[in-house]
Amino acid sequence: QVQLVESGGGLVQAGGSLRLSCAASGRTFSSIALGWFRQAPGKEREFVVAIGRSGDRTYYADSVKGRFTISRDNAKKTVSLQMNSLKPEDTAVYYCAASYGVRWLSTSEYNYWGQGTQVTVSS
Repeated sequence: QVQLVESGGGLVQAGGSLRLSCAASGRTFSSIALGWFRQAPGKEREFVVAIGRSGDRTYYADSVKGRFTISRDNAKKTVSLQMNSLKPEDTAVYYCAASYGVRWLSTSEYNYWGQGTQVTVSS
């Protein structure tokens, strides 16, 4: 069992930065891949970024490449998402998720989800 708790969301102006964090509980943190997804009102939840178990592999959605950076600390059981150059279209609820699978780009690959944190980017 893995429990995930996100923090760090908020309101920021376009061009600004936010850092999201996700703290995990459970004994298998180093055995799971981690991802961030987001869901805007009226839209489906979409993939943002994922990181492999040891942190050596990362995958980014095209829409955030060059602006967002994911990292993980297995000793602290945390995963972070640094978001720079934010745009109004980045506005969404951001979810941290954990996967025991080998493909990390879809919601169906994830076993555990956090409750989400709101990110609002004003123009």
